[in-house]
Parts: sequence; C-alpha cells; structure tokens
Amino acid sequence: MEDDDHGGTAPCTAHLLINGEPIDPTMAQDVARFRTAERARLMAARRRLSTADRAQLTATLAETLAPIVGPESGKKIAVYWPIRGEPDLRGWMTQAHDAGAEVLLPVVVEKNAPLVFRAWSPDCAMTRGIWNIPVPAHGPEETPDIVISPLLGVDRSCFRLGNGGGYYDRTLAQLRTPPRIIGVGFPDCVIDTIFPMPWDIAMDTVVLADGAVYGQH
Repeated sequence: MEDDDHGGTAPCTAHLLINGEPIDPTMAQDVARFRTAERARLMAARRRLSTADRAQLTATLAETLAPIVGPESGKKIAVYWPIRGEPDLRGWMTQAHDAGAEVLLPVVVEKNAPLVFRAWSPDCAMTRGIWNIPVPAHGPEETPDIVISPLLGVDRSCFRLGNGGGYYDRTLAQLRTPPRIIGVGFPDCVIDTIFPMPWDIAMDTVVLADGAVYGQH
C-alpha cells in the first residue's frame, strides 16, 4: 500500500522461487542431492533382480493390479512402455485392451513439457520417440481416467520418486480433470520419505509386486 512505502526498491524474492513455488533454495538443493543418491541406490537394487524373480514379481503385480483398476469398456487407462528394468506390464496392457479398455501410452512431444497420451493397441503402428522409447506413431491426444506410473521409489505417504525428469508431476498438475493415479513398482522401492516438495503429487494408490497395496484400494 502507498502508506507503507518508505522509499527504495522492493526486495527481490525471485531467489526463493523454484519451479514457481516459494521454497528455501538450500533445502531444495539438499533434497535434490538426497534424491539423486536414492535413485542410484534404488536403481542398483532393481538391477540385481534376476530375470526369473523379475518375471514372478511382475506376474504378482499384474494379478494384484487387475481388480484395483478394473479394466472395462470405455475406461481410458494410461500405462507406460517399460525401460530401465521397470515392471513389464505389456501383457497386462493387452489383457486390458481385450477387456474393452482404451489403453494409452505417454508421449514426450517436447523436453521439459507435459506429456501427452495416445491410444495404444497390440497391433498399432509404433515409432521411436525422444530417448528412443517406443510410442504410438499416430492418434489424437487423449485424457486418461487412470494413470499407472512406474515407481523407482515411493514413500509411505505415496509420494513417487521417478527417474528425475519431472514429467509425470508436470503432466498431472495441468490436467483439467485429475485422473486416479496408481504407482507400481517392485517391493524394495519403498523408502521412509522422499522429502516431498510443493510441486510433488502423491499417488492415490501404490501397488507393489509382492501384493502390497497402499492408499486408496
């Protein structure tokens, strides 16, 4: 207000904003270092899984996931194409498609921008997207009812630790109609906390490959 103006220039608070959110920069740096170390540790643990153990765990994950998601005609379910040892749900995607659900895959159209989702089917044309990840070659953007997101780590409050690009948080924050968000991962991905920041978005439900389920069932 004018009565409070004592001259001089207004203090700059831009240094306290990170991703548009007010936050202590030192704390943000500490959290970033913690997450980098946790990502390396969790990725090493994931890579130690044998092929047989990975297949068995993924089968348990798919079996646990099916009744929670309830794939049915008309439901739009965004899944993911597995990379870096993530649980391979492509068989489950085919089953969901055969049950009548519309299965979607995320597509990176521009680095550091929100994802878009395009319909996938077992026989659809695929192309290599950014980072060489297969994506549907054609199709309009779709809005999912459910987003199934791979977990590198997750805490007891259902906050997700991903690969570090921030794509899922960025995408989910801008969707007009929030979908149900289900995180999926291997049992050893659970940590005490990721030290969530203001822009982190919690999963509604977490489903692990040992049959454990957290959050809303």
